[in-house]
Amino acid sequence: MKNTLLLILFLLAVNKTFAQKNYIDQPFVETSAKVDTLVIPDRIYLTIIISEKDTKGKTSVEELESKMVNKLNSIGINLSKQLSLNDLSSNFKKYFLKQQEVLKAKSYSLLVYDAKTAVKVIVELENENISNVNLEKTEYSKIEELKLELKSQAILKAKLNAISMTKPLEQKIGRALFISDLDNDYNGLSGQVSGIRVRGYSSKVKASSYESIDIEFQKIKVEMEVNAKFLIE
Repeated sequence: MKNTLLLILFLLAVNKTFAQKNYIDQPFVETSAKVDTLVIPDRIYLTIIISEKDTKGKTSVEELESKMVNKLNSIGINLSKQLSLNDLSSNFKKYFLKQQEVLKAKSYSLLVYDAKTAVKVIVELENENISNVNLEKTEYSKIEELKLELKSQAILKAKLNAISMTKPLEQKIGRALFISDLDNDYNGLSGQVSGIRVRGYSSKVKASSYESIDIEFQKIKVEMEVNAKFLIE
């Protein structure tokens, strides 16, 4: 049994060496190509913290939570799909102040689909003394489909590069001998609400004026790179 196993390993090593030798012995051109694009994020995550500390203990978390829910409902937010509690293990975070006073707080994650709605949420909640809102991250919902499309564009670009390299030599390229791709992961914007650019207004905008706000989110750069080896005929 041991001898049979050793023989199998030997044959595999010989086949691998032979395949590599055949690969190296063939004339080929090696090239790479990179393509990228910018997309507007369509999944915006906001972190909302409601805290009794913000009102110096005058308004309870339960009251602030009720106001938040009412405001989000009035904006058209689907609470069951777009709002979730961040700290599920402990419903309440506690702040210990002087004389052992305990002020409660809750942290939520809110998903919206465009920058205009994000600013609308910020403005409406600020009017209810809920101003601790952070921009957590942004995403593009069709990122995987976009990556496949960019890979196709990149390999075609790599082929054109190979053609341009062999044409002056009056040679032609043949089939691809090797193809690999490099998936450059994009990073969604994260940070504070300042990540939202509000042009022409201060960050504290009255609810009556936010309809005319011209806002932009930083676009997400998606980049794909491929390496390829083409046979020279």
